[in-house]
Amino acid sequence: MTPLLISLLLAQQIQFEAVPNAIDFKLENFPSPAKFLPETMAGGLALFDYNNDGKIDIFFANGADLATGKKASNRLYRNDGKFRFTDVTEAAGLKGTGFAFGAAAADFDGDGHVDLFIPAFPNSQLFRNLGNGRFEDITSKSGLQSSKWPIAAAWLDYDQDGKLDLFIVNYLDWSPTNNPWCGDRAKDLRVYCHPSRFNPLANSLYRNLGNGRFEDVSKQTGIAPHSGKGMSAAVGPQGIFVTNDTLPNALFRYNKQGAFDQVALAAGVSLPDSGKPISAMGVDMRDLNNDSHDDIVITALARETFPYFQSDAKGQFTDVTDPTRLAALSARYSGWGIAIADLDNDGWKDIVTCNSHVNDQIEAISADRYKLPNAIFRNLNGRTFTSQALGDPRAHRGCALADLDNDGRLDLVVTVLGEKPEIWRNISPQANWLDIEAPLGTTVTIGNQTNTATSSVGYSSSSLTPIHFGLGSQKVVSLLITYPNNGPIEVRDTVQTNQRLKLAPIAPLK
Repeated sequence: MTPLLISLLLAQQIQFEAVPNAIDFKLENFPSPAKFLPETMAGGLALFDYNNDGKIDIFFANGADLATGKKASNRLYRNDGKFRFTDVTEAAGLKGTGFAFGAAAADFDGDGHVDLFIPAFPNSQLFRNLGNGRFEDITSKSGLQSSKWPIAAAWLDYDQDGKLDLFIVNYLDWSPTNNPWCGDRAKDLRVYCHPSRFNPLANSLYRNLGNGRFEDVSKQTGIAPHSGKGMSAAVGPQGIFVTNDTLPNALFRYNKQGAFDQVALAAGVSLPDSGKPISAMGVDMRDLNNDSHDDIVITALARETFPYFQSDAKGQFTDVTDPTRLAALSARYSGWGIAIADLDNDGWKDIVTCNSHVNDQIEAISADRYKLPNAIFRNLNGRTFTSQALGDPRAHRGCALADLDNDGRLDLVVTVLGEKPEIWRNISPQANWLDIEAPLGTTVTIGNQTNTATSSVGYSSSSLTPIHFGLGSQKVVSLLITYPNNGPIEVRDTVQTNQRLKLAPIAPLK
């Protein structure tokens, strides 16, 4: 790459503009003198088309007062087009209960309508989309249990039977009665306790039995023996990756014998090259260097950087955070939400992170900053990044990407503690693109780009949206489609770009 080309690439930034007052939602986390740990963990969201009108709608999980039980309503906003949204929460029946942390969206019953699982304390909820604008709470008859602190979830078909199963990320053993005093008593400075003060928990896996029923298969599938302090999960061909807060991360790979092996250490993603556990928060798993193998990027706290694990053909990972410049570019940030996608449609997937420190008193005890701007890390060539800040410093939490105005460019939604969300419209220069609606688990390859349909993203968030490809100047492309559940492999030639394709669900082979 010539110096002139590098200079031109550095000069071209990904461009977003704020859409003010598009949504009147306020993320309520009910901060209290007691410093209940969940207060700082709010902020997940879900982007999905709840009414099948071709426009992506927005769901926000909301908190509750853990001392009194007062609930701040979760909110669902219908996308009316042109960045206009209508609050349809009451009509949809999605106000919810308890302190909700996020959401996982998928059509778990295969009826063509997107359903929602909401991890919450003390009780999570499963809502079935009835297809008439309303959701039905089927938690009590579903078989899903809420005896732990669930903070995130992901849908996948682990047993390839054509029915989506539910993986629940559990955090740690906290309760209002197990809430020790942490901080500096001499200064009368109370802070949220470090996760080391609490015992870890195992994650949970529920098999979809059909008819809205689920069975806990955590023990027999090898999930239950591995405890951690899970924050979020990413799902893809590499398996289920779980970020653990101040503990080694987990990577569960299906072993084709009805169970999972925890292979994070052997695969090289348990810890960054420093060998030290970090405050791993959000995660996304996508192919960043266009070699057809999904890579992993994690958000963490200031000075821990945002580790980037690059995969090879054998499923082994290498920590390339430093050589790709991501270490230097992310060192000053503390991050929560993260998403990997091609933001400028140039054929290389970029990274966006939504940032803030976890401790609202951090500035009293260190040089770190609590409120931070979002960040974009532009992928230049699969080997290096540039960075740019996005927006003002705030207490950002969850975020997700979707094409909210159907113009072929991915827009950004970010939650903020105690404030309205940020809605960012992508106004980067136009380039060619292709969106593909496909069943979860479908993998599509265009040239040297590969992408897989998944709905879990970032921190406790979900983006059930078409698979997005940025295609630069290409006007006609060929697709290699690998369907899930032992489905067929399909080739489609001479596909025109700048459109949305819809792939029909494929029944699993018997």
